[in-house]
Amino acid sequence: MKIYESIKEELLKEASAITTVAEALDPSQVEKAFTLLRDCRGKVVVTGIGKAGIIARKISATLASTGTTSIFLHAAEGIHGDLGMLSRDDLVIAVSNSGKTPEILAIIPFVKFIGIPLISLTGDAESQLAKASDAVLSTKVDAELEPLGMVPTSSTTVALALGDALAIALLKDKNFSLQDFARVHPGGAIGKRLLLKVRDLMHKDDDLPRVYLDTSMQNVILEMTSKKLGCTLVDDHSGMLKGIITDGDLRRQLQAKGDGLLRHNAGDCMTENPKSARADDLAAAALAFMEEHSITMLPIVDDSGKAVGLLHMHDLISAGVV
Repeated sequence: MKIYESIKEELLKEASAITTVAEALDPSQVEKAFTLLRDCRGKVVVTGIGKAGIIARKISATLASTGTTSIFLHAAEGIHGDLGMLSRDDLVIAVSNSGKTPEILAIIPFVKFIGIPLISLTGDAESQLAKASDAVLSTKVDAELEPLGMVPTSSTTVALALGDALAIALLKDKNFSLQDFARVHPGGAIGKRLLLKVRDLMHKDDDLPRVYLDTSMQNVILEMTSKKLGCTLVDDHSGMLKGIITDGDLRRQLQAKGDGLLRHNAGDCMTENPKSARADDLAAAALAFMEEHSITMLPIVDDSGKAVGLLHMHDLISAGVV
C-alpha cells in the first residue's frame, strides 16, 4: 500500500472513532461530569499512566490554559506519596481504556476516603474503575488501528478529544475571554498577539519622523533619512495628521516632477488622509489592518486626530506578533 493512502486511511479511522464515541455518549453521564467539574471548588486532578498518562497530562494542560485550575498526577507516583497533592475540594479525572489499570485502582480508596468526586474516561463501562466513579464517560472503540491491536491509538485519540470537549464546555460556561486567555499565556506568540498594544511598539516623541505641510522637500528627505523608517508623517502646525510621505511617494514624485521636486513642499507631495490607528489598539489588530490595506507603515493618532506615533511592519515582526 502506498504510504499516502495508508496514512489517510488511518486518519479517517481515528476520525470515525471519535464520531462513534460522540454518538454513543450517555447524556446523563455527560451532564453529571460537567456539573461536577463546574462546581469543583478546588483543582481538577487528572491521572493516568503510560500512553493514557500522556493523554491525561495534556487534558490537564488544556484545562489549566482555559481557566480551570488543574494538575496532572502520575498514577504510579500517586501511590508512592503524591496523593498528598489532593485536597477535599478537588476532583479527579482518571483516564484508563481498560478501567483495570492497577496503579489507578490503587488510588481509588484514598479518593473515596476523603470524599473527592471521581470521573472516569474509560473504554469499559463495567470495569472496576467505572463502577467506582461518580460519572463515567465512555471512550470505547472497536479496535486500535495498528495491525497488532495492542498499541493505544484510536483509544487515546478519543480520550484526548473528549478531554478537549470538556475543557471547551467549561470555557464557554465561564465566558472565558481572549483577555482571560492572554493572562495565562503571557509568553510566546499567543501572549504577544493578545497582550501587546500599539503604544508598546510605536515610534514616538523624538523617534517619530514628522514634518509640517510647508516643510521643503529637501528637509522632508533629511527627516526621512535621519529617522530611518522610510517615511514621515505630515502635520499642520497644530499637530493634526494631514498626510504621509513614504519612500514610494518620493520615487513617484521624482518621476513626475523630476529636478523640480525640491522646489515643492510636503503638502504638495504627501498622500492625504492616510489610514491610521489608535495607541490603545491591540498590535495584532493593527497587523490585520495593515495586511488588509497592504501597507507597511501606520500613523497612530489620538482621539482628536493628532499624530502621536508611527507603527512599522518591522516593529510587529521584531516583537513576534507576525
